[in-house]
Amino acid sequence: MSSGTTNTFAGGPNRRDLMVGGAGLMLAAAAPKTFGFDDVGLMARDLAARPYAPPDTTLPDQLGALTYDTYRQLGFHDSQGLWADQRLPFQAQFFHRGGRFLEKVEIFEVADGRARPVAYDPAMFRYGRGPLSDLVTVEDPTLGFAGLRLLHPLNSADKFDETVAFLGASYFRAVARGGVYGASARGLAIGAGEPAEEFPRFRTFWLVRPGRRDRSLTLYALMDSPSLAGAYRFVITPGAPTVTEVQAELHPRTETPRVGFAPLTSMFLFDPQTARRYDDYRPRVHDSDSLIIANGAGERLWRPLSNPTTLQASGFADNRPQGFGLAQRAQGFAAYQDLEARYDQRPSMWVEPLDDWGPGQVRLVELPTPDETEDNIVAEWRSPTPLAPGRPHRFGYRLHWGGEPAPAAKLARARQWRESALESWHHDDPENAGWRRVLIDFDPTGSDVTPEARIDLGDVRVRHVVVKPNTAAGGWRLTFEFHPAQAREIEQRAVLVNASGPCSEVWVRRWLA
Repeated sequence: MSSGTTNTFAGGPNRRDLMVGGAGLMLAAAAPKTFGFDDVGLMARDLAARPYAPPDTTLPDQLGALTYDTYRQLGFHDSQGLWADQRLPFQAQFFHRGGRFLEKVEIFEVADGRARPVAYDPAMFRYGRGPLSDLVTVEDPTLGFAGLRLLHPLNSADKFDETVAFLGASYFRAVARGGVYGASARGLAIGAGEPAEEFPRFRTFWLVRPGRRDRSLTLYALMDSPSLAGAYRFVITPGAPTVTEVQAELHPRTETPRVGFAPLTSMFLFDPQTARRYDDYRPRVHDSDSLIIANGAGERLWRPLSNPTTLQASGFADNRPQGFGLAQRAQGFAAYQDLEARYDQRPSMWVEPLDDWGPGQVRLVELPTPDETEDNIVAEWRSPTPLAPGRPHRFGYRLHWGGEPAPAAKLARARQWRESALESWHHDDPENAGWRRVLIDFDPTGSDVTPEARIDLGDVRVRHVVVKPNTAAGGWRLTFEFHPAQAREIEQRAVLVNASGPCSEVWVRRWLA
């Protein structure tokens, strides 16, 4: 996909008769041989030609009033999962409606080329003996599901582990071998972090029954929102990393600006640089600690995340990006000290474009959050060109989940950074008044020759730029000092260079007074 242009295709599959359950979309002409992505694309086109209809969120009071913690107690009987009674490499289980998840999604199984509805049955779920047990008396066979999760023998051949989950709007998340859930992805974002943000939702899913030797599972989804409708194909391959290949075809109802492609969502509360703001025994709390960008110019940018006091949006202009992602770069239990949340096992995520995405920007949104219960980070690719109605827009990418799955680069990684006021070290030296010191640790560059540093802080004064070996941890330590004077905001860049050019990632940061 080129975000600044539209991929338009002529013709298309033959029209055919196909009524897909409650999706309520009719395709006319000869009987189909197999159900596939083209069928979902035609549904999305037909859906976009009609006025948007908000989903019905009506539920019995007992379900609608469930708290987050009570909702999590709703269990699913393993024996009731789709394909649980078959010797297949995947199983599917479903989420109950209730609490924050009021919207009904329709789910179909595609087998032998035909799509058949998966029927909701209250007997699929465990209600326990507490307040949830009252739900049994209000169950309605038409309630339906809120979402789904896929299971696979991810860590052991004799145990099915939850691997991918789709729940709420167009959110989904995945885990890699040996990991736990953390940051999430979305099918699409519209106006993320801006007024009148839209949250497109997946209203229908089709699960393609796998073969016994399949390592991947294919899933189709129909998206809807006030601005557009869309067809999605997900090919999910669990492992280390887990890979989700995404193909999408969007049909706008109206001209749609502010579209975020391949959006990633995460949480950042604090790290050692900002820990003093929190009375917490843990040295850091976050699902992701940095944004990484491989841009079309061949640079690798590393941008530490922040929890600002006011909303911050940053744009990194690019043309034909090679990839971007949210990383959990700090490694090991000692970095987090949390036995319950296990932030040390949460995945990094990497977006690998499969098309030419053209000009645009990787956009980062950081919102203030007082605790770790809410996501406050969004990273996305945004094109400057609105999506035009009357024709399809296609894009594709692979989403890698795992231990920093970004492709290896011949550049030293930026490992960690710190900043402090020089006055806190030298109280009696007036020459240090207002100056601040930054240090950045880089991995080895592959050479024993000490590199130089290029520092760019715009018009801000910089002094004492030093690169020296990190004799304790290996690699190189860069330090420099800057004086913000009256500046309220400073865009900072630092990179190590040798005779051949850049030999490290580019450390980038927005400093706020």
